[in-house]
Amino acid sequence: MGTARAAVVHKHFRLDAAKLKRAQKLLNAPTETETVERALDLAIAEEERDRRLRKAHEKFFSSGIEIRDVFGALGEGALGKGVLGK
Repeated sequence: MGTARAAVVHKHFRLDAAKLKRAQKLLNAPTETETVERALDLAIAEEERDRRLRKAHEKFFSSGIEIRDVFGALGEGALGKGVLGK
């Protein structure tokens, strides 16, 4: 998940010490700086996944596909107008 470190800048942050230590442990980061780096990488990766998912979702629903509940598991009206294109 790491990225090339093209421009490393020196920053000062006021952070919750307990939250930072918890994140450091969860991310298995050796230093607090690495903890922040990994957390930023995770946030960026999550945004990219969300963007791709939104794009796929829009493409799927704009395709005009009709979805039918062939097993009847969703109940009456679950695939109603405006929800899944029926």
